[in-house]
Amino acid sequence: MKASQEAPPEAPPAAPRRRRRRFLAGLLVVMVLLVVGARVTWSWLNPFGEATIDRSQPVLLESIHNLSRFEAATGNFQVVVDLEKDAAFLPDAVKGSRTLFVGAGGVDAYVDFGGIGNGGLTVSGDRTEVTVRLPRAQLEKPNLDNKRSYVYAQQRGLLDRVEDFLSSSPSDQQELYVLAEKKIAEAAQASDLRNRADQNTKIMLEGILKGLGFEKVTVKFADET
Repeated sequence: MKASQEAPPEAPPAAPRRRRRRFLAGLLVVMVLLVVGARVTWSWLNPFGEATIDRSQPVLLESIHNLSRFEAATGNFQVVVDLEKDAAFLPDAVKGSRTLFVGAGGVDAYVDFGGIGNGGLTVSGDRTEVTVRLPRAQLEKPNLDNKRSYVYAQQRGLLDRVEDFLSSSPSDQQELYVLAEKKIAEAAQASDLRNRADQNTKIMLEGILKGLGFEKVTVKFADET
């Protein structure tokens, strides 16, 4: 008598497996859409969100000035302004402030060629020699760099804090910028910046005039004999 043999189990049909994969893929897509939609909805309904709108007016050109100056040198300066304000009869914790402000900027030194008067340029008869008389270099107003200028530290009394909180226009940093510009301008005046500008201008003119064919070039300043 022959032993009975069991038939191997049949594999599940391919169609249900494909439907299961499609269902899982569709479910994943729906979940992604729900997450994205929730984020978009929250950003739209978020009451604490801020929007920046630029309503600035077009830039107005007020004037144009012709320049006849040579920018001969630039000095970069940095100063730490320590500004303290005290009340006469109150402690600093109640009324008073102290601010440390780092001011950084540049000062340009220039020679104004428009200041060359009559007789400022003398050429020899054979056109081999030339003499130029120039005014001395001057300094521009300091130009503070807002990106490198900042309040390093600040202490304020209780009344100062309350005053700034209640004021519609709290105290700004204008006084600090003005004081930093003043100190940088004084430092530029005491530095070698103007002398460096004089020498740079002299070298520049000598090179140009010799390139024009003059064999001897003399550059003097108005206060030189």
